[in-house]
Amino acid sequence: MYKRALPPAHYSLKIQSFSLLSKSNVDKYDSGVFEVGGYKWSLSLYPNGDKDNNGSGFVSFYLSIEETDKLPHGWEVDVNYKLFVYDKIRDVYLTIQDADGAVRSFHDLKTQWGFAQFLSLETFKEASNGYLVGDSCISGAEVFVIKSTGKWESLSMIKDPLNLPFTWNIKNFSKLDKSVYYSDAFPIGESSWKLQVYPNGFGPKKGKSLSVYLLLVGNKDLPPKRRVYRECNLRVLDQLNDNHMEKKSSHWVQKSDGSTGFHDFMSLEDLHKPSKGFIYNDVLIVEVQILVVSVAKVVGV
Repeated sequence: MYKRALPPAHYSLKIQSFSLLSKSNVDKYDSGVFEVGGYKWSLSLYPNGDKDNNGSGFVSFYLSIEETDKLPHGWEVDVNYKLFVYDKIRDVYLTIQDADGAVRSFHDLKTQWGFAQFLSLETFKEASNGYLVGDSCISGAEVFVIKSTGKWESLSMIKDPLNLPFTWNIKNFSKLDKSVYYSDAFPIGESSWKLQVYPNGFGPKKGKSLSVYLLLVGNKDLPPKRRVYRECNLRVLDQLNDNHMEKKSSHWVQKSDGSTGFHDFMSLEDLHKPSKGFIYNDVLIVEVQILVVSVAKVVGV
């Protein structure tokens, strides 16, 4: 039970001359039928309480599902609902729902849910509470039908998916005349990747450093908000001294940026020093060791 300024989203019921209704020979008033979530519903108000369900001394208020004869055999409708009564003085709605927002199931044997003790008649009729003003009151309902779409997503974080590093031998390195080169594609998890090398550097490190990246192939085709995590070691092999240049990279790759790595992987000065062994027989060897990669699968879309 709480109060809010926003009125009921789905149906409101205004009763004028409440005192005359309560003195009539009718135990309850049933509202017209309204539709929410593909089903038909109605409200039932007991002005003097639902005496058959321990509602004496209270206003009883219920939500009922209608036209059940049109529903398939064995039907069941799961609902989270709220019932309301308007406080005219403070311009707020007293909102009542099952404890902890419990979900209720409507079916052949249970077509009505609500509260036999919705509000005590003493509280309801006390003018200062604002529920019954000028012998009229306003109540209402919100009905949220819970239907499973069958859609779900699983995220797996896979450790050492390749077991071995992917190695790229770039031959005739001194004769390369393009700004960027790509390795063949190789699979990791559900995706394909390429190594990307700028022999003379990229961006702010152009002319100063070797730039090395790992590129997700087809990153532009990723669904909105989908990202792919990869953690890897990028390295350039020292072919003489076994003193490799290695850097670790962790990144969530996204649609707008599929290439991640290092502008300044290593200086061009160190790269071209013969004693360092990074270029041997005019071959540069670049490797990537994948440590962790994410795989997301969506079912039912």
